[in-house]
Amino acid sequence: MSVMIRAVVPGDRAAWDSLYAGYAAFYKVTQTQAMRDAVWDWLMDSGHGTEGLVACADDGQLIGLAHYRAFARPLSASTGGFLDDLFVDPHLRGSGAADALIAALRDISAARGWTVIRWITAEDNYRARGVYDRVAMRTPWVTYDIKL
Repeated sequence: MSVMIRAVVPGDRAAWDSLYAGYAAFYKVTQTQAMRDAVWDWLMDSGHGTEGLVACADDGQLIGLAHYRAFARPLSASTGGFLDDLFVDPHLRGSGAADALIAALRDISAARGWTVIRWITAEDNYRARGVYDRVAMRTPWVTYDIKL
């Protein structure tokens, strides 16, 4: 199977919705349709800052997604890219879709002059970490959250 990567477009809504619901379920996050509607609206709003890519199979079926955005890096006086979400249909993992999504984001980031692409994942997300360990360097940084 070959995988094509492109920007998400309005006609992707139903397939994207199914993939994004699967992503939330994978992380055991309760996500409502209203929440997915909000994220979809961000993706369709060129002024928002959140952008999306989709991975398509030979037949055009959406098999994966990635959401990303720019972020300021004051210490280096540069801009980086943050990969918020990356998900591939569980039945199509191993298809190369995750690698292709990351490679496409790398190309976009280079074209925009971003200095890094950063993301986080769960410690026990071993399958994805196998890909990440191959294409990126694990950092020594520890992540903290303040719930508001």
